[in-house]
Amino acid sequence: MWKPDRSAQTPLYQQIVDHIQRAISYAELPPGSSLPSERKLAEQLGVNRSTIIQAYEELRASGLVESTVGRGTRVSLTKWGISPTSTPNWRQYTEGGTFLPNLPLMRRVREVTQNDSSIINMASGELSSDLFPNELVNRILREQSFQEHLGYDDPQGFFPLRKSLVGTLKHYNGIQTTESSMLITSGSQQSLYLITQCLLSPGDAVAIEDPSYSYSLPMFQSAGLRIFRLPVYEDGIDPDDIASLYRQHRIRMVFLNPNYQNPTGTILSESKRKRLLKIAADLRIPVVEDDPFSLTAFDGNVPASLKSLDTDGIVLYIGSLSKIAASGLRIGWMVAPQSVIERLTDARQQMDFGLSILPQWVAERLLASEHFDQHIVLLRQALYEKQRIMVQTLTDTLQGKVSIVPPLGGLNLWCKINQKIDDAKLLEESIRRGVAFVPGSVYGSEPGYIRFCFAKPKYEEIYPGIAAFSDALESF
Repeated sequence: MWKPDRSAQTPLYQQIVDHIQRAISYAELPPGSSLPSERKLAEQLGVNRSTIIQAYEELRASGLVESTVGRGTRVSLTKWGISPTSTPNWRQYTEGGTFLPNLPLMRRVREVTQNDSSIINMASGELSSDLFPNELVNRILREQSFQEHLGYDDPQGFFPLRKSLVGTLKHYNGIQTTESSMLITSGSQQSLYLITQCLLSPGDAVAIEDPSYSYSLPMFQSAGLRIFRLPVYEDGIDPDDIASLYRQHRIRMVFLNPNYQNPTGTILSESKRKRLLKIAADLRIPVVEDDPFSLTAFDGNVPASLKSLDTDGIVLYIGSLSKIAASGLRIGWMVAPQSVIERLTDARQQMDFGLSILPQWVAERLLASEHFDQHIVLLRQALYEKQRIMVQTLTDTLQGKVSIVPPLGGLNLWCKINQKIDDAKLLEESIRRGVAFVPGSVYGSEPGYIRFCFAKPKYEEIYPGIAAFSDALESF
């Protein structure tokens, strides 16, 4: 995002005026477009509100923008004598389409964490930069030369990467598969998108966990699916609820995150896994297993995946490197029957002709490295220590105001606030005090829950972040 240059001789307010003028003249801000409020723009650009007030006054004086009570500041409907009738109604376009925007609270969290570097980010569900295998990747780039073809690659994915993943999934997760039963994607969300768009039809009923990360993804509603919820208990969902939903609504697919579930951190018990697979097989309902966290098991005992227990070919298994190595590589995978892989590969080719070969090559070299095991061990140790510090800080600082059951792996803490609270207002107050989290309502939970990611903040940010949250909670 553009920001004014504090080292330039031009005053900050004038730089902002020039920037907005350019955006208007280039039609990036068509007539009638809303501008951010003075407070919000000051927050985004890291300047005083008085600077924005001065810039807006200058723009109003030139006739480029106009302000009205209750509607805020907008680009004038006429500019320099030019009629806006030749400009497309971009607002109508952006509010149309079938693919829905992210939930407002998610957009707010993303906006503040991306635009304000002073915010302590306990919202983003990813690793902090110090947990990425940078040294290992740098060693690969230094010591191994890239000799692969730079044209379009197989849309199913770089074959050597699929081959390495076959070994990785067998070693860590006990999953037996082949290269032909695997599709490389840009991450778990692309896998979910392909499934919802290609294997289901508008009006189909699906079951997701409650609460669930899937609930925060508008792609299910965008695909016209009817969503029914499976309550999550201390040991995961109740498989009998699947049978009940099938009888009532003829659900066609079940979406689960059985290991260190996002956001609750729970693990589906072994007995429930076996019963779930039997029910799904009897009813011939596919189960989508989203498994991004299993390798983070703090004690090294990776929970069995549903796919490793699947003898009937009903589980579509999804994984990625985002939570265990580097989100920026944008490497994920799906293991499924070959007919499904062929269908999704065809759709994938229509979208983008497949992933770039470069990150796939790096990912393959990373997985094949003799040092990858050590990376996973160190990652588990670091995540456990971060979680321990956050839990201890929450316990000491909030003293019973929040209830926590620390998970045995994953990246997140699911917290219940022991008082009635408006989580959207709590989020805004916390942002004002310098920390961001994800309100539980984003995941479809009942009021009074929040999710902290302990993997994203640096060690030294955990205490001040929790202290800021405590102050925000205390203000209510």
